[in-house]
Amino acid sequence: MTTTASGPLRVGELRPSQLLHTYGVGSVLDLPNLSVTVLGLDFWERSRSAEVTEDRLLAAVRARLGDQVEHLRMPPYLPETGDVFDEWARVGVPVTLFPQWLRCSRVQCNRLAPASSGVFELVQNAYQPEKTRYVHGCKGQGGSRPVAVPARFVLACESGHLDDFPWAFFVHRGVLPPADEPHTYRLRERGTSGEAANVYVECSCGVNARAMSEAYGEKAERNLPGCRGRHPHLGTADGCTTATRTLALGATNTWFAMQLRVFSLPRARTGLDQMVKQYWGQLELLASLDAGVAKQLMRTQSCWPELEQYGADAVWKAIVRYAGVHEGEAAADPLDLRGPEWQAFTADTGTELRDFTTRRGRTPPGTGDWLAGVTLVPRLREVAALYGFTRIDAPEWGVVDGSEPGRAPLSVAPPTWVPCAETRGEGIFLRFSEENLRRWEERREVERRVRQLTTAHDTWRRQRRLPPGRFPGARYLLLHTFAHVLIREFALECGYGASGIGERVYADPDREMAGVLLYTAAPDSEGTLGGLVSLGHHDRLGTLIEQALDAARLCSSDPLCAGHDPRTHGRLYGAACHACLFAAETSCERGNHYLDRSLLVDTILGGGAGFFPP
Repeated sequence: MTTTASGPLRVGELRPSQLLHTYGVGSVLDLPNLSVTVLGLDFWERSRSAEVTEDRLLAAVRARLGDQVEHLRMPPYLPETGDVFDEWARVGVPVTLFPQWLRCSRVQCNRLAPASSGVFELVQNAYQPEKTRYVHGCKGQGGSRPVAVPARFVLACESGHLDDFPWAFFVHRGVLPPADEPHTYRLRERGTSGEAANVYVECSCGVNARAMSEAYGEKAERNLPGCRGRHPHLGTADGCTTATRTLALGATNTWFAMQLRVFSLPRARTGLDQMVKQYWGQLELLASLDAGVAKQLMRTQSCWPELEQYGADAVWKAIVRYAGVHEGEAAADPLDLRGPEWQAFTADTGTELRDFTTRRGRTPPGTGDWLAGVTLVPRLREVAALYGFTRIDAPEWGVVDGSEPGRAPLSVAPPTWVPCAETRGEGIFLRFSEENLRRWEERREVERRVRQLTTAHDTWRRQRRLPPGRFPGARYLLLHTFAHVLIREFALECGYGASGIGERVYADPDREMAGVLLYTAAPDSEGTLGGLVSLGHHDRLGTLIEQALDAARLCSSDPLCAGHDPRTHGRLYGAACHACLFAAETSCERGNHYLDRSLLVDTILGGGAGFFPP
């Protein structure tokens, strides 16, 4: 939803999960005829955004952004009606045009100018928003006018700033012409490859055309201006001394989400007690009131539609019951998101709740020496919150002290709420034997391989001018690699695509955590069809694990893949590539980093560090 002189203009559609993972606040969204950036939270219509209750996630967000954060909210939305001029068509996530510079798509023209210059005209289409576009009048009138497309290049910096490419500065070699002189710019391609060396910027003043290749690499430091500190999603500019970098419009490193994800965990034995704990932030004040007054007031709370099915008397008793034990509960670490999940998945007894159902499964034959337990998860609820983003480089792994360099803000002032999305799905949790895993970690071959990977990890951080950081360790790489090979194998059997299966790795030697959860999640019932849970039964799981491990022993890119030395170029992965391990962004929690087949199985080059024997 973008705003024009005539009011809000609907320009496209996105799923709620896309607004967190791919096209969140500050990202650049490439529509069929427009390119826009999603505006900051200051511009969102909060009254149309439903509040989501998830105390663990809210506490974690507060630990990152501050105690002023009050809510988790869904993107603004109203159900659609048949009338495109109804209220629902004016409710949505706000966006604005970016980049501001456009280019005429007519080959003979290629006029380059800002949208605000009046050179291009906006043509709206309320019935087909994807056809809304800017046009240029260089060829006739009406529908024959060529479409004006976004300029292909933008500027960004590692501090999270984004800006239009300085076309006038660049073509005039750093000497801006007087503002009162008319200049006409054109962006022409002199070859068929489309590469930067064949794209030239021209000016009507007769200055020599300049190739865009001079805006990349070492030449960029001499030919580009310093960062102006602009945040187009906020409409602000602050001081910045970071060097700018030219990016192609639509490049994947333009925007990286910074998210926190949690599963809704059981807090009580019954569904009513679970809901009282879940909505305790709203119900806590009622515990100190008289029963009659409390029963009247509880009907005014936003959570009452969820509690009404139990009746006011039962809800009041549950509030009093929980109030008696709440004060004695120890405060949990808000950033320890995986510890409580580990306890829930490894519990001796199963759980039967609306948003979290688990059942203890049987370990397949032949896996007893390394597989300590299998937990089937027919139902789970995941809530994810966006609390920032980065550009150029992805967020760091495992940062717990709050120092996150390059994090760009979601709003001008510290936010009082953050956008979130909730999905429901199913999964399989596999727990590794702690004793067997520790023996493997102490093997000399494993220690030697870990030293190589640690050296590469340190090199990677130095190349990006990052302070020394913690290497996740052999345990994490093993479990992470194991999860990836299973995702590939499960996708062939369960009916879900590989990109629809996610992972959650639990690896902490100090707390004896060693396990992986493979799960699906979708906004509707699509993620809970049972196809994944059915693979966790003992008569199928063992065969699938064997097939996955056999496939991991040989890659179609071997011996190059198996012999890859991560120290050579400072990589965060060892024997891994697109042909054997890499997964979709929606599946991998670490962006295909910290993977190594040689720690999982022995590859064709040997090494003896594989956890699973030949």
